[in-house]
Amino acid sequence: MNPSAAPQMFRAVDVIRKKRDGLELSREEIEALVHGYTNDEIPDYQLSAWLMAVVLRGMTRAETAALTDAMLRSGEVLDLSSLPQRKVDKHSTGGVGDKTSLVLAPLVAAAGVAVPMISGRGLGHTGGTLDKLESIPGFNVNLSVAEFRRVLETCGCAMIGQTAEIAPADRKLYALRDVTGTVESPYLICASIMSKKLAEGIDALLLDVKTGSGAFMKSEKDAAFLAELMVETGERMGKRTVALITGMDQPLGIMIGNALEVVEVLDVLRGLGPADLRELCIELGGWMLHMGGVSKSLAEGKHRSAELIASGKALEKFRQMIELQGGDFRVVDNTQRLPQSRHTMDVASSRAGYLASMQCEQIGTACVILGGGRGRKEDSIDPAVGIILHKKVGDRVAVGEPIATIHYNSQAQAEQAKRLIESSCHVGDAPPASKRPLIHNVIENSAEKN
Repeated sequence: MNPSAAPQMFRAVDVIRKKRDGLELSREEIEALVHGYTNDEIPDYQLSAWLMAVVLRGMTRAETAALTDAMLRSGEVLDLSSLPQRKVDKHSTGGVGDKTSLVLAPLVAAAGVAVPMISGRGLGHTGGTLDKLESIPGFNVNLSVAEFRRVLETCGCAMIGQTAEIAPADRKLYALRDVTGTVESPYLICASIMSKKLAEGIDALLLDVKTGSGAFMKSEKDAAFLAELMVETGERMGKRTVALITGMDQPLGIMIGNALEVVEVLDVLRGLGPADLRELCIELGGWMLHMGGVSKSLAEGKHRSAELIASGKALEKFRQMIELQGGDFRVVDNTQRLPQSRHTMDVASSRAGYLASMQCEQIGTACVILGGGRGRKEDSIDPAVGIILHKKVGDRVAVGEPIATIHYNSQAQAEQAKRLIESSCHVGDAPPASKRPLIHNVIENSAEKN
């Protein structure tokens, strides 16, 4: 008998060493690792070592596909074929002030496309869709699969977290990555996003891949690599997948913090709110309607998205979803019902000029310091705290004029956040020479282009 043909006992330490040394893992090794961790047979410290090895050594396309598939098959894949309309979801790689999902789910559902959205919590300096939704009193993001289906069938959209049934491996890995400095790997991001999204039973997926100082992918080259990786993975698994690369060199919109961002969502759904956020929501909405088959072109999808906001249909759909998921739908008409901070503090400019740049990640970190995010795994979130920007890049500012207002409940945290915001905002003698469009590029399968 050939000794090499004998079955080998799986040991996590061997897989860690193999990846540490830059060798390619087999599909079987990756499946065993994911299965073992999901079933509590492999401890956090070993998976942490493997995650760091992936960050430092990377993964091949075959490894990435195997990891995505193993995470996807760790739980249930939803069958939503009973819903007659096309199912389309959207996912963002994370940014500061990015609350577009809360606008898009009801907007797209109002057009007759189903939006089964399984979202995540905040990672690092970025906010999480679930944390924003939970700032609405009573809103339940922990629906069972049966309840999720019921809400979808009733109003066309539902927004929940990962249930015990859906991609449990991703849920565990997501939390571990957040506290081990392993968030930024494009391979891990791809597997996390795509396993969760492909478990939703969708027909198509729109990806918003952020780039800039407030994104996980700081360089556009890295963002494009991640976008191409995810589009390829989605298309390989039979799902229409398109990625937009969008800028995150400053926060999106003017409000950062969970309850504050819900206020801004309601503004946009009323046709108000800051121009950058409105523009991106209309663009993303246009793509989702086109991919959902209810508009013949992107231009028609964008036009219809604007109409659904102007008519109030998107806002009413948001109200319906809030009520169906147990939330206080009265916040739609009275935002004072959302959590409110006890104190506010202005951050004033020390000189006159133009706001030349922001260190966007530090602005997000300032919100985490206030209690608006999780600095440690066990941290709870204060939904009331956050930051409102009064100036965006390129705006003129006078001496002593507020650049931002901090909403806080702890004086010590507010002082620390204030110092960070002050150091993050650079005021110069002239505005930036040029301003890039918010949408940098679109990546899609060439065979699917119109």
